[in-house]
Amino acid sequence: MDEDAWLNRHGLHPAGADLDEVRRLLREHIRRERRSQGDGDTALMKLCCVQLFHAGALGDVPLVWEAKTASFDADCSIDIQLLCGGGLDRTKRYLLSRRTTDGAADAALRRLLHCEQAEDFEDFTVERRSAWYTASYGS
Repeated sequence: MDEDAWLNRHGLHPAGADLDEVRRLLREHIRRERRSQGDGDTALMKLCCVQLFHAGALGDVPLVWEAKTASFDADCSIDIQLLCGGGLDRTKRYLLSRRTTDGAADAALRRLLHCEQAEDFEDFTVERRSAWYTASYGS
């Protein structure tokens, strides 16, 4: 399924079981992209991350980070702001609470803080970013 078909099927604000389907598809494309850059569809991965951003669940932050770091192309495609559907401050607190031995939460937090310092989050609100994605996807 391509990005347009997925968007037509679920829109930008899926809920319930549709979010589970978004997570499954994203995990599949992460697996493909990690296996070999270009095997995953990074545009589709970004759309899945936008859908998870709109859901605003902090529990999705690790999955969005995993998608962002699946490859160089994915890192370039998936905006750092997509980690913050639950809000920037809440996301930073969540990552601080999730520090693990694999270092993923630490790496995500370091990147967020670096990007925040670089003013990538200047005037960031979930609502503004949501409106930006809605306009970008034409929905």
